[in-house]
Amino acid sequence: MNAPARMPDDVLLSAILEKQRAAFLREGPPPLAQRTADLTKLKAALLTRREAFAAAVDADFGHRSSYETAIMEIVPLVQGIDYLKRNLGAWMRPRRRRVGVNFLPGNARVLYQPLGVVGIMSPWNYPLSLTLMPLATAIAAGNRAIIKPSEFTPKTTELLGAMLGEIFTEEQVAVVTGGPEVGAAFSALPFDHLIFTGSTNVGRAVMRAASDHLVPVTLELGGKSPVIVEGGFSLARAAASIAFGKLANAGQTCIAPDYALLPEADIEPFVAAFTAAAGKLYPGGASDGAFAAIVNAHHYERLKGLIEDARDKGARIVEPLGAAAPSRAHTLAPTLVLGATPDMRIMQEEIFGPVLPILPYRDIDEAIAYVNARPRPLALYFFGEDGPARRKILERTTSGNVTINDTVMHYAIDDLPFGGVGASGIGAYHGEEGFRALSHAKGVFEQAKWSAAALLRPPFGRVADVVLSRLLR
Repeated sequence: MNAPARMPDDVLLSAILEKQRAAFLREGPPPLAQRTADLTKLKAALLTRREAFAAAVDADFGHRSSYETAIMEIVPLVQGIDYLKRNLGAWMRPRRRRVGVNFLPGNARVLYQPLGVVGIMSPWNYPLSLTLMPLATAIAAGNRAIIKPSEFTPKTTELLGAMLGEIFTEEQVAVVTGGPEVGAAFSALPFDHLIFTGSTNVGRAVMRAASDHLVPVTLELGGKSPVIVEGGFSLARAAASIAFGKLANAGQTCIAPDYALLPEADIEPFVAAFTAAAGKLYPGGASDGAFAAIVNAHHYERLKGLIEDARDKGARIVEPLGAAAPSRAHTLAPTLVLGATPDMRIMQEEIFGPVLPILPYRDIDEAIAYVNARPRPLALYFFGEDGPARRKILERTTSGNVTINDTVMHYAIDDLPFGGVGASGIGAYHGEEGFRALSHAKGVFEQAKWSAAALLRPPFGRVADVVLSRLLR
């Protein structure tokens, strides 16, 4: 007997989407109490499985500390869900809007409605937080969701699917798995909104596919996020923050510092300060138990290629902690690249690893010009005192977000929107902006029994002349 033919991915995905959309239309927008209860369930399920998730992420990466998973993923998730619950009631309330004198005594208001079904395409580098924070935001806005996690973290995806299947019906939250073919079919579905987190190149393909159905998108991409250190600022303080932001998760962070700009005289002292800071973070060197592995052999070889290309073209390579032990599979030692030039691949591609090019600048205007000559980054970091240089940086550069005198911390500020601009992304999903992005703002005007606007309807005459003269003054 022949085996039954496998149903195509697009047919299976469309069936889930239609099932969710039918349920949304049948049941209508969920009330505040249900949204809050769903968020509470999600948080409780996550905390119950905290150790299991840490073990799954560790297995998917080849090595990642459970502390790093807790600090970089679970803590921001728990705090983010709590933040949504605290503010959701206020966000859901209709907002009154003013009306012109000629429409009085009518009134206007904005109602925030769920969009319907939201698609979420999440990446491998933070497979928990970059899946569940968009989901929590979608739930808060009253939507249903279908999630397509990365195929590079299969154990984490399996656990996510099992957890979400236990606490939600497939009509509310569904998880689909597969490789690039499934991803392509997923991005072509007629969602009511699509959230994608990943590389700029894939983001372009996702946006093209979504455009066929005019699906609005939130794209969280990446790019080369710069660090600018002002002359005279404490290099020890700057290096400590930069080392943390660059080496956490072995640099596999979309907002990790990608390259650093310093006054030329500060470069060698900064190398020494970075070496000291990295040694304090990871006293066991590149083989320290707290230092993560690169997610797979492909990305490891890509990073090695970036370093070798820079070396071959004349860059000086420094490994502050020494080489990683051969026994640690695809573990890349922290690496500084001095003398990088624009023709090197490392200055053309997002690095996404524990490799930091360090570049000189002569004055703050040159640093600003260097940043502005390149695609707008997802994040920008400035180390310096409150003064003209800081004000110039904030006024004359455009980036997704900025952290001053630290790195990556803006992501954890729940009340700030998080998103890119230009090549680094479209839209945001943290803070109130996230709720608004996944809601439809429906304007409603309610006419009174009598309105001055009625005086501007035919038949026209002297009264219309008087009203028009007043309105057009």
